[in-house]
Amino acid sequence: MVHLIKLSVGMRDVAQLSDLQRQRAATDAPLRHRTRHMPKRAADIIDGGSIFWVIAGMIQCRQRILDIAPDRRLDGTPCVAFVLDPAVVLVQPRPARAFQGWRYLNEDAAPPDVADGCSSDVQLPPALRLALAELCLL
Repeated sequence: MVHLIKLSVGMRDVAQLSDLQRQRAATDAPLRHRTRHMPKRAADIIDGGSIFWVIAGMIQCRQRILDIAPDRRLDGTPCVAFVLDPAVVLVQPRPARAFQGWRYLNEDAAPPDVADGCSSDVQLPPALRLALAELCLL
């Protein structure tokens, strides 16, 4: 299994991404993220992989990739769709530099889900959790 990592451009926090994904799932199901190129490791990705979202310079959440299929944009241009589980899962925040497109993320390098980590930080407000992670205190 392998994951993808992608910048969530224009999002200020996980709540904004969650709201946007909820709206997209309701108006244009199934929920998809469109991209130009088919990943060479598509079979490894749909075998349990997720897309990890970088928001405000930190990997903060993920969504499971259910399928990868050819698609078309609204203007008819061919593309590839990552079909996503609508559930946005918080992960232990980790700094990430800006990059273009998406990158592969091996399973052993992926940040753990918040629920899988130390239970003491699960109850922290998202802004505080992010601030502590930026200070390398989580």
